[in-house]
Amino acid sequence: MSILKRQVLHNLIISIVLLIVFTAIFAFIFPLPDWQFFIKKEIMDIPLIVYIPFLTILIGISGGVWASLPLRRRLNEIQSGVLDLEEGRILDSHKIFNLAELNGVWNGLVKVQEQINRRTKQSQKLVNEKAEEQEKRIQEIVSQERNRLARELHDSVSQQLFAASMMMSAINESKKEEASPNETKQLKIVEEMIHQSQLEMRALLLHLRPVALKGKTLKEGIQELLVELSNKVPMEVDWKVEEIDLDKGIEDHLFRILQESVSNTLRHSKASSLEVLLIKRDSLVILRVMDDGIGFDSEIEKTGSYGLQNMQERALEIGGSFKIVSVPSKGTRLEVKVPMVETEGDEE
Repeated sequence: MSILKRQVLHNLIISIVLLIVFTAIFAFIFPLPDWQFFIKKEIMDIPLIVYIPFLTILIGISGGVWASLPLRRRLNEIQSGVLDLEEGRILDSHKIFNLAELNGVWNGLVKVQEQINRRTKQSQKLVNEKAEEQEKRIQEIVSQERNRLARELHDSVSQQLFAASMMMSAINESKKEEASPNETKQLKIVEEMIHQSQLEMRALLLHLRPVALKGKTLKEGIQELLVELSNKVPMEVDWKVEEIDLDKGIEDHLFRILQESVSNTLRHSKASSLEVLLIKRDSLVILRVMDDGIGFDSEIEKTGSYGLQNMQERALEIGGSFKIVSVPSKGTRLEVKVPMVETEGDEE
C-alpha cells in the first residue's frame, strides 16, 4: 500500500472514531428528544444529520492527503537518491529534510556512496597497476620476438635475396649482347622483382626492430582502430570521441571492451553501420557502441557468450556498469559507464 493510501485510511479511521466518540458524549449529555433539530434541519433538502458523517469522511480524506503529500515528496527524493547511487551519480551531501528520520536515511546513503567510491578507486588503482605490469611484460616479450625474427630474416631471406640480386645483375650483364630482346626484357623484370622484394624486406626488418613505443591516449587508440576498420571493411563507421584524462588501467579496459565489441560486430552482426561514442558527462565516463545488425536474444547470449562475460568483468573491475540491449533484426547497443572518483590529492 502506498504512503498516500495508508495516510488517507489512517486519517479516515481516526475521523470516524472521533465522530462516534463525540456522538456518544453528546447523546450522554443531551437527551434524544433534543436531537430533533439535526433531523428536521435541512440544507438543500438534505437533513443536517446526513452532512455530519459526510463532512467527517471528507475531513479525514483531506487531512490524509494533506499530511501524506509532503512525506511522499520526501520519500520520492530518497528513492531518486537510491537510483542516483545505483547509476554512480554523486549525491548532495548537504541535503536536509524536515524529518530527522529521513535525514538519517539520506546521510546513510551518502556514507554508502563514500564507501563505494573508496572501493572503486582502490579497484581502479589495482587494475591500473596490473595493466602497467602486464603491458611491460608483453612489451618485453614482443621486443624479444621481434629481435629474433629480424635476425633470422636478415641472416637467411635477406642474404639470399641479396645474393640473388647480385647473380641476376651479373647474368643480365653477361647476356646483354647474346640474349634476344624478349629474354632481356624477362630477365629485367625478374631483376626488378628481386629488387622490390629487397625493399619490402628492408621495410619489414625496420618494422620489426624494437623501438620505444610512444604511448597513445584512449582517444588516439580508438580513432586509429576505427580508421583502420573503416578502410578495411565495407561498413559505415561513425564515432564521437572526447579527450578524457583517465588512468592507464581504465583506458586499457575500455579499449579492450571496444575491441571485443567491434570483433563481435564484425563476426556476428552482419551490420552495415557502426557508431562509437566516448564522452564524459557529469562524473561518468560513457562508452557506447551501436550497430544496425541482426541482433540477438541478450538474455540467452549473456549466459553462454565468453565475449560478453569478459566485457562485463572488465567493466566491473574498474567500478563501472555494463549494459547491453539487443533486438533481433534491429541491432545491438552496448553501454559502459565508469564513475570518475576524485581522491583528496586530486581535489587539492
